[in-house]
Amino acid sequence: MPKKTVYATNPEGVMELAGHDIRELIQRFGSPLLVLLEDVVRANCRAYREGTRATKDMPEGRVYYASKALLTTGLCRLIEEEGLGLDVVSWGELQTALAAGFPADRILMHGNAKTEQDLRLALDAGVGRIVVDNLDEIERLAQLTAEMQQTAAVMLRVTPGIKPSTHQYIQTGQQDSKFGFNLNGGAADQAARRVLTKENLELVGLHCHIGSQIFEFEPFARAAEVMMDFYRHVRNDLGAPLAELNLGGGFGIGYGVDEEAPSVADYLIRLRQHVRQLASQQGVPCPVLCDEPGRSVVGPAGITLYEVESTKRIPEVRNYASVAGGMTDNPRYALYQARHHVLLATGMTEPAEELWSVAGRCCESGDMLIHDVLLPPLRPGHVLAFFDTGAYTYSMASNYNRVAKPAIVLVAPGRADLLARRETAEDLLRLDCVPAWLAQTQQ
Repeated sequence: MPKKTVYATNPEGVMELAGHDIRELIQRFGSPLLVLLEDVVRANCRAYREGTRATKDMPEGRVYYASKALLTTGLCRLIEEEGLGLDVVSWGELQTALAAGFPADRILMHGNAKTEQDLRLALDAGVGRIVVDNLDEIERLAQLTAEMQQTAAVMLRVTPGIKPSTHQYIQTGQQDSKFGFNLNGGAADQAARRVLTKENLELVGLHCHIGSQIFEFEPFARAAEVMMDFYRHVRNDLGAPLAELNLGGGFGIGYGVDEEAPSVADYLIRLRQHVRQLASQQGVPCPVLCDEPGRSVVGPAGITLYEVESTKRIPEVRNYASVAGGMTDNPRYALYQARHHVLLATGMTEPAEELWSVAGRCCESGDMLIHDVLLPPLRPGHVLAFFDTGAYTYSMASNYNRVAKPAIVLVAPGRADLLARRETAEDLLRLDCVPAWLAQTQQ
């Protein structure tokens, strides 16, 4: 059984989420269905917010929710209510935040390939921070701010040369990275000097991000040491008005039964104390420390429900259960071989005594959700629950094979409503165009 107490079992042996029978949720909202537990999201937001105040003799920190993990207008409202800022990386994410009425001054914009459209929208909206990622962007942003007669508070994304123990696709802080300015070779120093020559750009802080799904404290501590050394140089030697240090996100969550992540409170307290000590050693005022959690806010709050459509037993080889979802709504297994904990939600009291592999509906042999997991005997109509699916599932979903994206429902005791409705045929066709010379053939 999973270690998280996010569900209950009713007398019929059926899973309940926030007091809702999963059969009723599927009947109302369909399958597949991403269920997001409101109380878990709020608790995770509060753990981060409270952690930023936990260290004395240090400025209160800032927390920017990394919207790439999962973003809808409704979720923006929830994040705002909990007092977090928002980290966006495109005009689409920014438009979503603005449509939700999210305060622009609490938004931070990222991205290694920001377009002019991205930057113009950010400047028009008045976002609080823009994290510059390359020399071309510095020049483009300087030109736009001059043209629009605006100023921009910027942070410099630095590549600290830290390579944590995580999947290579979600390592971002090593020297060979598409992100940021390398410290080795002087690129970061050159970038800081370049920004300081731009009249409409104010260099207010430094930023780094070393990767995702990291459990150990040591990589974060080493990144802080490298960044604080550079912080002192830019502040004292170059004269930049630095006051903020953003160490990014990447704090891991436990996906498996035996996978335990450290507590957010412990992580934040250790990190803040470490930065405070480093600031004292470097002889600089302690910076405002910023975090960018995404997965650890919404990941544990998500449970995806799949109704089994068919089963196939291959004696002495494998048992398959196929669902009307798969890599289109959760590509994590195909991309990272990421295993989610799985339970038979309509048979919680039945013994798990057979190995099953859960297959998606796409015409790809690689469209699998998991291989060889112990479950009770399965049949069509059973409902499987995949845990910890709140992050990087729906946000990475596709329409491969023209499969419609599922609904997201936000649930709490006594209430359940949509964060995103299930796509329809009209949604799948809405961007299609028929060239005039092809349209004529139908006349």
